[in-house]
Amino acid sequence: MQPHHQSINSKFRKTDNVVLSDSDAAFYKYLSVKIWGNIPSPIQRKLSKIYTKIYDTPLSKQFIKPYCKFHYNDPNYLDQFKPPNGKTRYESFQDFFIRQLKEVPLTRSFSVWPCEGLLCDLEKVKDIKDISVKGDISTVYNIFGLKEGDIPEDYTFSNVFLHNKNYHRIHTPITGTISRIQHIKGDLVVLRPWIYKHNPSLPAFRNERVNIDIVDGLGRTWYLSVVGGPAVGTIELPEKVAVGNTIEKLDELALFYLGSTCCMAAPIAPKHNEKNSLVEVGNTY
Repeated sequence: MQPHHQSINSKFRKTDNVVLSDSDAAFYKYLSVKIWGNIPSPIQRKLSKIYTKIYDTPLSKQFIKPYCKFHYNDPNYLDQFKPPNGKTRYESFQDFFIRQLKEVPLTRSFSVWPCEGLLCDLEKVKDIKDISVKGDISTVYNIFGLKEGDIPEDYTFSNVFLHNKNYHRIHTPITGTISRIQHIKGDLVVLRPWIYKHNPSLPAFRNERVNIDIVDGLGRTWYLSVVGGPAVGTIELPEKVAVGNTIEKLDELALFYLGSTCCMAAPIAPKHNEKNSLVEVGNTY
């Protein structure tokens, strides 16, 4: 019998993978890392919070319908979602941005993708290059707030970039027990991977993030890092997401307002996806 599987039906008009020339990418990277990135992190956060207030205004809800019409081919795209926080309607664009699924996807797979977006990076942990962050050398372990060797080298590292048009809640990829939660303050440089031609995960090394470790039924730890970007004013974790709690596959794990990427170091490699493919919440990992 084949597993019963239902995934989010996004039907985007455009791919998330934008191709820039080397010169254009270098220019945008310079603006993100050298200009915006050199502004002190607390000021970046203050500016971002000011920016997000625009999306909280009642007037901003007028942009929801034209936004959906432009980005999704499916005229009934919003039917699979509901307004957040028990609301009966979207009262602002921010409400639309943090929309909730009416029903989580159905799957019998042991592990699933935790979010929807572009799989912009996929490598073995041992193959992720170190980078310089404000003069200090940072390794892939630093993304997850760990020391070198804490994650097995044969684990698979993945990074899913959530475009503004993606569904912006992070779900649990497996059923397991939460063993660690860590909030790392950092920058809020631009997340878009196509401006970091040879290191699409650069923002994950330096941006503000929440790291969550989950131990599966086989005793293996899955490491997740939800990374914020510009205009991220708030990070939210559901009440049930606490160290020591058991969390079921596809339970909500985290929510970032206006922008994020989700990194994961997993004991297995994905079965059906390659780098630069699109993934959806609930699809078999």
